[in-house]
Amino acid sequence: MGYLDVVVPPDFIEEETSGDVMVPEGGTVKVLCRARGIPAPRVMWRREDGSDIVLRNSSGAKTKVAIYEDELLTIAKISRSEMGPYLCIASNGVPPSVSKRITIKVHFHPVIQVPNQLVGAPLGTDVTLECYVESSPKSINYWVRDSNEMVISSSKYEVLTTALSKYETQMSLTVRRITAADVGGYRCVAKNSLGEVDSVIRLYEIPGTTARITSTTTKKNDFKFSTPLEGPDNQFGSAENSDDEEDRDGEEPQIKQTPNPVLKYIVVNKM
Repeated sequence: MGYLDVVVPPDFIEEETSGDVMVPEGGTVKVLCRARGIPAPRVMWRREDGSDIVLRNSSGAKTKVAIYEDELLTIAKISRSEMGPYLCIASNGVPPSVSKRITIKVHFHPVIQVPNQLVGAPLGTDVTLECYVESSPKSINYWVRDSNEMVISSSKYEVLTTALSKYETQMSLTVRRITAADVGGYRCVAKNSLGEVDSVIRLYEIPGTTARITSTTTKKNDFKFSTPLEGPDNQFGSAENSDDEEDRDGEEPQIKQTPNPVLKYIVVNKM
């Protein structure tokens, strides 16, 4: 005597499945993917970019996995590097499998990283100042002189902003044909809904041979410090530590500031 085996491909139960979520850095996020089908579907999670999912237990110990199998994904003490799209995939051996994309957004106040806080150049030359900003949501970034005058692109200044990742931005300011009036402090400022930070770069004159100064090439990971805007007596504070910094073997959480910075420049003969 024959029998009929009914199978049903997987499908998500929308009312019981999470959508995109936002969480403050250091908080805990829970996302749920519930599916139905015959036989009962198997649900697993992975990151869209292929990075590992970081799981933490109550004692803070971390486990990294490429795929996590369960309907509920819980990420404790989440850090900024863990933001982004996650895929939940449901399958039960009956094609097709189904997947849902859920974006986790991690919010934190801006921090600023500066490769060179003291830059020198002979008069009549060009010099480039650089700041690196991390923020989520994206910050408003701008430059200000000591006089509180905002610096904008012109024949004198070139202001550029380059996005490096979902939350990292490079700010650069080129001062052309510097004069004595250009010497002084330049503040790079970053502001979002969670806070405001700034950092000051001092530009000074190098007397003597005319030269063209180029910004010292500095890798992003060669420096790390931030400057919360907490008043003139605390311009160089530090941001809250995240788990990202624990994974950087041998790297100190903050840059060691050198009182006598090394300046690199190329001598150009006068015509």
